[in-house]
Amino acid sequence: MTNSLSALMRPLAALALVATAGCAMVDPYARPGIWRPMGSNEMNFELQVARAADLVKGRGVDDDADGNTAAAAVDRLQRDKVKPLPSTGISSVGQSGATGSSGGS
Repeated sequence: MTNSLSALMRPLAALALVATAGCAMVDPYARPGIWRPMGSNEMNFELQVARAADLVKGRGVDDDADGNTAAAAVDRLQRDKVKPLPSTGISSVGQSGATGSSGGS
């Protein structure tokens, strides 16, 4: 029984090898004459940087950045004491006669 199993496995292994050998022809990036994305992500990243020197060494935050102000805003949000937005008179989005009903029945 072992000899018959071995005799069956050899042709199956050879068939599997032949079947996978053609996979390179199916891969769209492996075909000749096709664009290959080599280094395109890095180039795109470099094009989006404001200063090329920032890729080598970063820089600190601006002088007008205030961590205390940001921390206070987060604290108010967590305590549910958010300050209302100032009224500019340009738009009143969300303030037009809301009565509390959701409109459903």
